[in-house]
Amino acid sequence: MPGKVVALLGSPLLDGNTAYLLDEAIRGAEEAGCEVEKIEVAHLDIMPCMEYFQCMGSENCLIEDGMERYFKMFREMDGLIIATPVMTMGIPGRLKSFMDRFQVFYMAKYHRGRSFITPERRKKRRMLFISIAGMNLPSVFDGAKATARAFGEIIDCPYRDEVLQNDMDTIRDIRTRPEVVEAAYRKGFELGRLLGEESEGSM
Repeated sequence: MPGKVVALLGSPLLDGNTAYLLDEAIRGAEEAGCEVEKIEVAHLDIMPCMEYFQCMGSENCLIEDGMERYFKMFREMDGLIIATPVMTMGIPGRLKSFMDRFQVFYMAKYHRGRSFITPERRKKRRMLFISIAGMNLPSVFDGAKATARAFGEIIDCPYRDEVLQNDMDTIRDIRTRPEVVEAAYRKGFELGRLLGEESEGSM
């Protein structure tokens, strides 16, 4: 069976630089044989986590707004690609809000001690993180990467690789940096190839 990859677009711009890099990574993963489902997070009609803590003793969220579909998708996926711009030295609010709704995974893993993902499957799951930033600062990705790593631990899909480009206020158009575009494609392909190999090995 082909590997299943979820691709999260954290930017509200559907045709911007972040989306362009994500599409290249998706193209790579698909050409490596994976099935990819793209989620344009900023355009989802979902609520933020209200910290009702119903999920402390249950696998379900009290808020009924369609997130159940994504919880199921994240339990079944083999790989994750997150593509986001840096905003206020972190990730955009809608993407962070989406991640916060995975409190159901957090409670299962850390409070009930029964993660939705087995240790064997965790070893096979991988995250590719893609991010751009306007400022040319050495620490500009620190906050976004820390959030992505924490999210990966909560959902048992560890952070494995990255494509980063700062100084976008000067560069403006990511297509003028073909080496970065190529890196997004190549690392997407590598993610797909690895997931495909492990899927075949589990048959």
